[in-house]
Amino acid sequence: MLDTLGSMTEHQSTQTMKPATAAKKLGVYLEATPAAFQEGEVSRAELNALQADPPQWLRDLRGNGPHPRPVVAAKLGVSIAGLRRGGVTEALTTEQIEALKEEGPEWLERERSTQADVRKEAARVKKLHAEQAEHKARTEAGAERR
Repeated sequence: MLDTLGSMTEHQSTQTMKPATAAKKLGVYLEATPAAFQEGEVSRAELNALQADPPQWLRDLRGNGPHPRPVVAAKLGVSIAGLRRGGVTEALTTEQIEALKEEGPEWLERERSTQADVRKEAARVKKLHAEQAEHKARTEAGAERR
């Protein structure tokens, strides 16, 4: 917006997000958050404050759960789809995750192996693309010198 001197001025608007978005950004399971958090909107400033100095409820949720599927999957070393294939559809607590790790069910070992293969393949493709880009850059640099 232009002011009377013809220069740009900041028009500050408060960005807000739905509680589900804020919970996702905080890495917590929405249904386990306090009612006040679930019922209101969260501003960008409030989200930043929660991240910088988490209240006790947020520290407890992050430490003990229940955790949302992306966090459960990461803690188990599998994909979200792998969780679903393993029959895990609910949020799990840290204690439940640790129990699953100790049990070591067949589906978990299989999904961990699959996830490891996916990561290896992604690393291989990334390296290949980097090598191709480097080769292309060298080729173009050589053509410019001629």
